[in-house]
Amino acid sequence: MLLAQDGSDYPFLDLMWTMIVFFAWVIWFWLLITILGDLFRRADISGWGKAGWTLLVVFLPFLGVLLYLVVHGKQMGERRRAEAQEAQQHFDDYVRSVATPQPRATEQIAKAKELLDRGAIDDTEYEALKRKALAT
Repeated sequence: MLLAQDGSDYPFLDLMWTMIVFFAWVIWFWLLITILGDLFRRADISGWGKAGWTLLVVFLPFLGVLLYLVVHGKQMGERRRAEAQEAQQHFDDYVRSVATPQPRATEQIAKAKELLDRGAIDDTEYEALKRKALAT
């Protein structure tokens, strides 16, 4: 017969140690995923190099991760910074392209009238441009 255990059988220091071990595992897996993600995004390492680092990280995890951080740690940060700057630049370009103000209807009609006066368009084209400008 199983006896129910109450919370008093698990001392506070054991609880703290369990929490430390849990968070250490979370950090470990986060570090492992970060390193593997960096490794497979790199274009300067061949497939054999990636396979070798992967085998080292999987079969000798602590040694592999520490070696990768020592050998490529600084470059990891530089690559992440470059990727973030590139993503920010793409976002800024997109926002600028979307936020560019459209010419007002009066400006469009004035340009159409100028084209009409120069003879570049006829009356029907002018009226079509005017309707289009007023519709927006």
